[in-house]
Amino acid sequence: MGSGFRIGRLFGININIDWSWLLILVLVTWNLSAVFGQTHGDWGAALSWGVAFIAALLFFASVLAHELAHSLVARARGMPVRNITLFLFGGVSNIEREPPSAGGEFLMAIVGPLTSVVIGLVLTVAGGAAAGPLGDLSDPGQAIGQLGPVTTLVLWLGSVNILVGLFNMIPAFPLDGGRVLRSFFWAASGNLRQATRWASWIGQGVAWLLILVGISMVFGLQVPLLGSGPISGLWLVFIGWFLNSSASQSYRQVVIQDVLEGIPVSRMMRRNPPTVTPGLSVSSLVHDTVMQSDDHAFPVLEGGRLAGLVCLHDVRAVSREAWETTTVREIMTPAEELVTVTPDEQAVEALHKLQQRDVRQLPVIEDGSLAGLLRRQDVIKYLRLEQDMDVGRQRSEIGD
Repeated sequence: MGSGFRIGRLFGININIDWSWLLILVLVTWNLSAVFGQTHGDWGAALSWGVAFIAALLFFASVLAHELAHSLVARARGMPVRNITLFLFGGVSNIEREPPSAGGEFLMAIVGPLTSVVIGLVLTVAGGAAAGPLGDLSDPGQAIGQLGPVTTLVLWLGSVNILVGLFNMIPAFPLDGGRVLRSFFWAASGNLRQATRWASWIGQGVAWLLILVGISMVFGLQVPLLGSGPISGLWLVFIGWFLNSSASQSYRQVVIQDVLEGIPVSRMMRRNPPTVTPGLSVSSLVHDTVMQSDDHAFPVLEGGRLAGLVCLHDVRAVSREAWETTTVREIMTPAEELVTVTPDEQAVEALHKLQQRDVRQLPVIEDGSLAGLLRRQDVIKYLRLEQDMDVGRQRSEIGD
């Protein structure tokens, strides 16, 4: 997903909107306005577009409720939730770590679809009661055309929420149905990594099936409920592509967590990294330190204590003419604003901090003093080394 913006905070969780969401909001509104214009010919363009826009906003509000259900259960189970983001394909809860147990996975996965289905049933019943007798149902289009704007909107929201709940139960990891399936595999095998591998294989299989069906629809295949044509077909292809890449990415994340589990920061941190002093000029920093190292950030020490961290992007903010008169102290990030780790801290937790702050390195502090620097590239190097060793072990077992 691309960059977006925050629109608010619910239950202590940041709610973000990705820029791609604006595109899908326009597409849903445009499609619904056309549908309402056909079924309610007496509404006029302004009313059709108005109801369609409100329906689209309420639909995404229900998607947000679906994701909030996931996030609240995750938080109750001790899993930090970074934020919820609405984007092109709906919504996603950015939960920072995997569930602690198969039971927790099942509960966290199932609560989202249940929320959607319950919302859908409540709205459908309410809309049906408000609609009253519809007369001759041999012509559904005419019967629907008799409904007012509010009733039409409520019934549409009810039906689409039920469909969202059912769609999410497709056993295609990382959809909710795929996560429910993974919880069963996890409970049976006792191994999260193995369960994720199996679930991701099934998820990728379903994703490729959606891609093939979508391509067939582009060339005229008529699919029940989905129809035919290039627009519906390409949309299904995009969904399949998204599920396929998400399944692969989710498995990689579990592998990384599995490899780093129980590994302390001290095993991969860089000891005795190049350091500078606060009074050093930017010119000296560039010529005497930056040019002599492949590092992108340098701890700033004052009296043996960490005073801050200066990075290349801090240097870029200073004009070349001011390098001689500007000191490191003026451009560095002060120590109190830095996120740090300790040598004994778990590497997987340190990786979460790197990702959460979107930084390349973290100072490692022990007893108030700088013990080293944990760089993102050091973590990647360790993961590649473990992967190579794992491949070597597998080849050795095959040879035996």
